Amino acid sequence: MSPGGPRVGKVVMAAAAKHLTPVTLELGGKNPCYVDDNCDPQTVANRVAFFRYFNSGQTCVAPDYILCSPEMQARLLPALQRAITRFYGEDPQSSPDLGRIISEKNFQRLRGLLSCGHVAIGGQTDESDRYIAPTVLVGVQETEPVMREEIFGPILPIMNVRSLDEAIEFIRCREKPLALYAFSNSSQVGLDRGGNNRGAQKGAWQRRGAASRSWQHVAGQLSALAGAAPARTTRQQRNGSYHSKFSFDAFSHHRACLLCPSGLEKLKDILYSPFSACTQQLLSWALGNQRCLLL
Repeated sequence: MSPGGPRVGKVVMAAAAKHLTPVTLELGGKNPCYVDDNCDPQTVANRVAFFRYFNSGQTCVAPDYILCSPEMQARLLPALQRAITRFYGEDPQSSPDLGRIISEKNFQRLRGLLSCGHVAIGGQTDESDRYIAPTVLVGVQETEPVMREEIFGPILPIMNVRSLDEAIEFIRCREKPLALYAFSNSSQVGLDRGGNNRGAQKGAWQRRGAASRSWQHVAGQLSALAGAAPARTTRQQRNGSYHSKFSFDAFSHHRACLLCPSGLEKLKDILYSPFSACTQQLLSWALGNQRCLLL
């Protein structure tokens, strides 16, 4: 199940422990998205906007915030505006492809986050429709609520960093995310097309979990949904594995079953008392052997 975060997950596991009920948890998190200066801003904007605003941002693996330089931010903002207009039109509220916030409680929580930083794109809301426009925030402080909790909505903050090292340090100081996205044309960032780690920074993303381009992560999720691979990441974010056969295995208790034909009964006579000196010597040898001997 997906309780939303570690706090609720602990409550669920504590309740399950009273009945020795097995639990597989998927815990959300703030998924970072690092954008290098050498990227094409429109390509990045298309992929990030698609994944961030899909289902109004209410997916656990959506990019939660962007880390980039001030120069890339200036190029990225108009590209994000074009991507949002392309996907949802001039009036996103009338688009049949943009969802609504799941509940009134979550709508009010998200609307409160709009006061963080400055709204660069979007920001419109309609309480009667539980509608929040695809929004981009800039000038956000890391101490503000939008950067202290998983957003789980159509709001995308942009934080400025000056280098890859600064971005890595920013991520490392926080809880492990469920997913991590890196956009770069440099082999020193993330993975190359062959999936091989390269460059001096190759271990940096690995220590934070899974580094991937957004399309690679979508492909991984689709593979998991199809049952080709289990959905599982760090221990803190997911307890166990699930999807297809892996869900069955997660809640199955494997037990041993020994089938012993009756025709082997004569071989078992040495196990029955009384034990002769020869039998005791044979049993002592068998029990002292490191290998398992089944008669």
